[in-house]
Amino acid sequence: MQVKLRPLVLWLIVCTGSLSGASLQAASDWVLSEVCPAGFHERDGGCYLQSFYSGYASLQESGVGGLKTGLPPLREGFSAQQIDLGRLLFFDPLLSADGDMACSSCHQPARGFADGLAGSVGRHGEVMHRSAPTLWNVGFLRELFWDARATSLEEQMQGPLFSQEEMANTPQQLLKSLQGNTDYAALFKQAFGNGPVTLEQIYTALTAFESSLVSLSSRYDLYANGFHEVLTQPEIEGMNVFRSFVARCAECHTPPAFTNQQVAVIGTPEPEGAALDPGVQAITGDVSQRGGFRVPTLRNIELTAPYMHSGRFKTLRETVAFYTGGRGHAVPKGEHLSLHWHIWEPKLTDHELDLLVAFLKTLTDQSFMPVLPTKVPSGLAPVATQILTH
Repeated sequence: MQVKLRPLVLWLIVCTGSLSGASLQAASDWVLSEVCPAGFHERDGGCYLQSFYSGYASLQESGVGGLKTGLPPLREGFSAQQIDLGRLLFFDPLLSADGDMACSSCHQPARGFADGLAGSVGRHGEVMHRSAPTLWNVGFLRELFWDARATSLEEQMQGPLFSQEEMANTPQQLLKSLQGNTDYAALFKQAFGNGPVTLEQIYTALTAFESSLVSLSSRYDLYANGFHEVLTQPEIEGMNVFRSFVARCAECHTPPAFTNQQVAVIGTPEPEGAALDPGVQAITGDVSQRGGFRVPTLRNIELTAPYMHSGRFKTLRETVAFYTGGRGHAVPKGEHLSLHWHIWEPKLTDHELDLLVAFLKTLTDQSFMPVLPTKVPSGLAPVATQILTH
């Protein structure tokens, strides 16, 4: 039977939005997700992580990291809508001055949210002198950038957004672009309520998305939580080398975050012909931190070659071999670096180095990869959303 609606009923439907479960967007067809990302559950309007490690009270700072060790605090509690808005912004080149770069230009899903380059490529094709670190598990980090100069994601993102060498935008132009876009204006209202788009909202949305990039379901994690059959015998032996007091890898790359979140001077070589990168010393002025860099996570390390701050090593095998080459063997003549105390001469065999590489590959996990957008509200082509090949 066909039901005829009276004009008054039709007017009420249009005005109240009762034809749909969500509010009608008068000027936009874009609707943000109300569902938390994979790995998170909703509580009191925010999204909170669920993981193998949620019930473990001890933090990684308590030692070299046992198999059942707690995680550092995560930036969480963002709403599902804020995370989803950040996802769209992350891949949208509207955030750059020329409309041709996005956050995902240097942090590509197909490359472990790095870019596969020794030095990232800037706005006009110039090569930066440091590599782009992975964003997997970035919400756990206390300090950002290789030289640890930022203490929050909100602070960190303003570097590439407003650097003339990178996205080259300005706060004023960024606001103008988003406030003037009908779809984004509607989406920001969904995520933050009424009012104009603000810089703080932009930073919050991007932080919300980046903090949702959690990788804690690798084969290593299954093993660490009791499913021992998932690792092969060589991988287990490699884990034992990694955690041993001979190799001492776990003292800096402490499970389960696989970083102790400290700065270390290890004396890694620079690319051929390049001067020594002063690292943290350039920020603090502390000569003891010359050549010092933030200890990176090893999560998804298999996907993020080349390695070290300058991309000096092309393979994991080259990288682990550096640590057994002898204390200070790659320090340039005339430099006197305060090398970290654990950089010594473990004299690992070729077989032990192969075992280490086998173990490091068990840290690969992108099971909570976000949905990669096929379009973004600006109407521009989203950047670096290729289908994963790994």
